[in-house]
Amino acid sequence: MSRFTTAVFATMCLSTLAGAARVAGHHSIQAQFDINKSFTIAGNVAKVEWINPHSYLTLNVKAADGKVEKWAFEMGAAGQLRRTGLSRADRGGLKAGDAVTIKALAARDGSNSGLLQEITTADGRVFKLRPDGTEEK
Repeated sequence: MSRFTTAVFATMCLSTLAGAARVAGHHSIQAQFDINKSFTIAGNVAKVEWINPHSYLTLNVKAADGKVEKWAFEMGAAGQLRRTGLSRADRGGLKAGDAVTIKALAARDGSNSGLLQEITTADGRVFKLRPDGTEEK
């Protein structure tokens, strides 16, 4: 086999493997979250991470025993968040310490996490990210 043929074959194999890794890396909403089980929780914003392909919101929630629990919520991409009225430039009007109420789909693994559907701020603003919990763009 010539060097050229070997190089072309190697490049094709690596391209195929790279493509498979990208496909395997993306998950189905229904695989990670229960689309039939939503919940509402209130707390204070700990951190907002504006990254692609999914942004994240971390919330400090006071448990019944008075201890603070961390909750993590997956959101959409920055473009999707902009369409709902949230902006990366001002962190969506969300900053650490802000009181919010979250509506989310529960994680299938029972962890303190979910797929964020709606954020309601203390001043009454409502941001609907995934009204039915299944939209993914």
